[in-house]
Amino acid sequence: MNYSYWEHKNWLSDIDYAIVGSGIVGLNCALQIRKKQPKAKIVILEKGVLPQGASTKNAGFACFGSLTELIDDLKTHSEAEVIELVIQRLKGLHVLRETVGDKKLKYKSYGGYELFPSNDNFLFEECQFHKNHINHILKPIFKKDVFNEVENAFGFENVNNQLFFNRFEGQIDTGKMMNSLLKLAIKKDIKILNNISVEAFEDNNDSVDIKTNHFTLKASKVLVATNGFASQLLNETVKPARAQVLITKPIKDLKVKGTFHLEQGYYYFRNINNRILLGGGRNLDFKAEETTSFNQTALIQNKLEELLKTTILPKVDFEIDLRWSGIMGVGSQKKPIVKQISNNVFCGVRLGGMGIAIGSLVGKELADLLD
Repeated sequence: MNYSYWEHKNWLSDIDYAIVGSGIVGLNCALQIRKKQPKAKIVILEKGVLPQGASTKNAGFACFGSLTELIDDLKTHSEAEVIELVIQRLKGLHVLRETVGDKKLKYKSYGGYELFPSNDNFLFEECQFHKNHINHILKPIFKKDVFNEVENAFGFENVNNQLFFNRFEGQIDTGKMMNSLLKLAIKKDIKILNNISVEAFEDNNDSVDIKTNHFTLKASKVLVATNGFASQLLNETVKPARAQVLITKPIKDLKVKGTFHLEQGYYYFRNINNRILLGGGRNLDFKAEETTSFNQTALIQNKLEELLKTTILPKVDFEIDLRWSGIMGVGSQKKPIVKQISNNVFCGVRLGGMGIAIGSLVGKELADLLD
């Protein structure tokens, strides 16, 4: 296809910064660059019609780790590293809330809960054993105890009657978050080209040649923010991890309100007004879920429906409205990869399913690499 003089001049030439990916990281990176360089030409290349990956597909949990997750993290990370992870998530949430605003995010501080299967007391007892220590190490950050036990007041079945409650956890509207970030980018004259898949790039020391599915172009700097798809462009230790999700049709007099974690966070659900969004099940087949395919599987979707029927909405008639999948980027460590790859190429990837919490901060840190 041939492009006009106007198209070349406005979109395809003299690019100072090309950002690959228009998700939370990419948009925040662009906004941070714009703050420092009001006249720079910033172009975001996005492979999807909408932002791909997980940014428009996640559950909208504004969280920093359930009790079982933090206990598990302490088995593979030092105490200082776990505390730093919590601080990073809180900083990221602060950047997001400051950038977009709680009203536009539809931020709700309903708190978060963790459920435990009634036929397996090991995890629950482990949480009881470690709760005071976790509260102790987090108290300098929150000034209050984070986790405490509360009774099951939601009508859940086949779970322990005691739940762990985290008063500091919240939820947002993912769609409104991304819509607000996109509007901010456009307002700041950041150009977003959709349906442009970056296939390869070459750093020539003074600039970067970028090959896409439609054209080749040149940029002074390239910043890769593709998270779960990072391994397609970079030689970094990032594996894709699919998260399958469903949402019910509206349910009359729904009593469930908050964000909820089950089975070490491998299942998670929340209310969205009077619906239930439920996702997870990657632990049923880790290998099959290491994919960039947005399909769903009967194995996981059947398990999600079973949880709705037997645990979450046991005496409620419900219908499934929509099903979808998002692609996360994970690795052996939870720390994201934010680094310079070559003279003019940088990356901010491997968010480990924590995109809402740390995506804004990773975007800022990615932009700061240019200083």
